[in-house]
Amino acid sequence: MNFNSKMKDIKNYEAGKPIELVVREFGIEPKDIIKLASNENPNGCSPMVQENVAKIVSKMALYPDDSMMALKSALSKRFDVEDENVIIGSGSDQVIEFIIHAKANADSKILMNSITFAMYEIYAKHVGADILRTSTQEHDLDEFYDIYKKEKPSIIFLCTPNNPTGDAIDASKLFDFIKKIDNDTLVVVDGAYMEYAIAKDASKEVKPKDLVEQFDNVIYLGTFSKAYGLGGMRVGYGLADAKIIKELYKLRPPFNITTLSLEAATIALKDEEFVNKSIIDNFKEMKRYEEFAKEQKIDIIDSYTNFVTLCLNPDTKSSLIADLLLKRGMIVRDLSGYGMNAIRVTVGTQEQNSRFFELTSEIL
Repeated sequence: MNFNSKMKDIKNYEAGKPIELVVREFGIEPKDIIKLASNENPNGCSPMVQENVAKIVSKMALYPDDSMMALKSALSKRFDVEDENVIIGSGSDQVIEFIIHAKANADSKILMNSITFAMYEIYAKHVGADILRTSTQEHDLDEFYDIYKKEKPSIIFLCTPNNPTGDAIDASKLFDFIKKIDNDTLVVVDGAYMEYAIAKDASKEVKPKDLVEQFDNVIYLGTFSKAYGLGGMRVGYGLADAKIIKELYKLRPPFNITTLSLEAATIALKDEEFVNKSIIDNFKEMKRYEEFAKEQKIDIIDSYTNFVTLCLNPDTKSSLIADLLLKRGMIVRDLSGYGMNAIRVTVGTQEQNSRFFELTSEIL
């Protein structure tokens, strides 16, 4: 059977191994498995969310409100924009898919960082677009601009903080860069981990309202999968000029967000105390990772997220370390597929992190 020829070069996105798979492969009891591979909130989600979702379980037989008015209104209020500036996706990666299909085709070029979120490339290949990458690990906006001037890409992806490295762009530099980009190039600012960056360093804060008001060629992406602890609910969003949102809506399938997911995300926005505590806990525990890296004489990338990237020494292969940890019930992310001899580790609870330090010290 023949398939679309554009599919030949597409590699499947490798998500963090689920606990259930490790149970089957290695016969480890679920209680003895710790997953620190997918940047989930180790505190779970807000009790307020759990309580409210439980109340509407009976509505699962009915289609959700396809206008998503409650969540759109809550987001527009949170970011001080209009409802017409908001689109909701099944995770922010669905909004990325909308963006690429709306703006790019086989004659297009899409510019992204050398190491960044894998779905940018995967969706770009869906439409046969040429992929342009910078040469540096961190976002070098001067290099981005040099490539932009030469290649005139249809879309530029800026992931800040960046996944899987954790570094972030200064907001002032980001805005200066966007001001130099013409209106026919769509700039995507992916802020999936922005809540963490803001808490660590105010200079990294990118305010969606400022982007929407100042530029009609920029879209900001956010998600409920990280700080809000709703990875299993799959809710993301895009904030942009109304004309961009209107075009993206042409690609949105009906009822792309479930009734329970809409309720969970809407309530999650109200429980700021839970989110703030999760972020405080995150950076408190992250200091332990910094101390661990120093003790083990390995490099750690300064992170503005809820994960750390540990760059291993040349004689220590990240794929081997990740595999040995997996066999001991510790799931982390090997970054060798990104061309890095490194592992990415979600900052977990105090107990989970202690176990990681214990196992990794033994293996190293």
